[in-house]
Amino acid sequence: MPANWRDVGRTSRSARVLQDPLGPAWTPAAGLESRPTVLLLTIALLASGLRADTHPILPIGSPAPDFTLPGVDGKIHRLADYTASPILVIVFTCNHCPIAQLYEQRIMRLYEDYRDKGVAVVAIQPNAPEALRIDELDSSDMSDTLEEMKIRVAYKHLTYPYLYDGETQSVARAYGPQATPHVFVFDRDRRLRYEGRVDNSYRMELVKTQDARNAIDALLAGKPVEVTHTGVFGCSTKWKEKEAEKLEAIRKLEEKPVTLELATADDLRKLRANPAKKLTLVSFWDTRCGPCIAQFASIEETYRMYSVRGLDLVTVAADSPELRAAVQQVLEGRHATSRNLLFASGSARHDFDPDWDLGLPYTALITPDGKMVYRKLGAVDMLELRRTILANFDWEYQGFSAYWAKRPEVRSR
Repeated sequence: MPANWRDVGRTSRSARVLQDPLGPAWTPAAGLESRPTVLLLTIALLASGLRADTHPILPIGSPAPDFTLPGVDGKIHRLADYTASPILVIVFTCNHCPIAQLYEQRIMRLYEDYRDKGVAVVAIQPNAPEALRIDELDSSDMSDTLEEMKIRVAYKHLTYPYLYDGETQSVARAYGPQATPHVFVFDRDRRLRYEGRVDNSYRMELVKTQDARNAIDALLAGKPVEVTHTGVFGCSTKWKEKEAEKLEAIRKLEEKPVTLELATADDLRKLRANPAKKLTLVSFWDTRCGPCIAQFASIEETYRMYSVRGLDLVTVAADSPELRAAVQQVLEGRHATSRNLLFASGSARHDFDPDWDLGLPYTALITPDGKMVYRKLGAVDMLELRRTILANFDWEYQGFSAYWAKRPEVRSR
């Protein structure tokens, strides 16, 4: 792994910290600690063919590169649209990155605090969604497409301009964001005066330096920016060149064997008790249930997103044992690499849940201590399910679970 890159513990499969090669060495005091007891990521930047010098950062003093990009508001946004603002702040950020998620409200406050002072704050999503592996979504309910960006801003009540560059990445290539988030601050003449991090730590209680605000305040006061560059931390920008890696990951997933076991009544009772002490998603279905088949692929996708975080998925076919071949065929058609069960003779649905009225599909999420925190009879709202899963992971920092546990209140001016 290149010396200027570090992982954020087990924060995310896609999360990486870019240490400032021109500044002080990375330290735990910066709020980017790495615990020896958590899983350390080992996928090196160099291994994926991505180096910081491949997509260089726009040099200080450079003019702002032009852009014409679609926004979540349904409009096309251009650099010229912000001519009236003496200062322009561009923040490259995204949906899927857990660090970027924690900065959504900070970007929102930046937007609100400075919009009446002549400062335009614009967020741009630089990642190519087709370059994101499924396990790189382990900290998110969705990916980085424009439609998903619209869902995120509605969910979190974000009102700043949020633009999409994932189709061509032409703007990202011109600016050179190394990670999300990455801030670029331009003066009245649209010359770059600061680029780097928003502040020194994704953990609010450890924030000591408001780097982006310091740069903005200096420009508003007509003073030079003292610190023009800081190293960024977050998730590496996902360039289109990485798509081959994603396709290879899919191929390997689809090569895994698909198994099917018979489940007795005792097996179902044990499943409900969750002796494995892991966050476990249980999906009951059968081959004659249309809604079951319709959501099967999304359930399996959810498992692939979060299995790297320790989520278990158990699918249970409520068909009779005589239909084992048909059940196996459905599982193989959907590359169901989870643990898959089929009712054995004498098994019944109430063996798992005595209160179940026997309808299908039936989906449940069980915590390591055996508490059922999600229970749905009928078609699942996949975003609701994924957010519940994320809220119940044992995160190394409480802020990540808090992000999914509640929605912010709508602000009023």
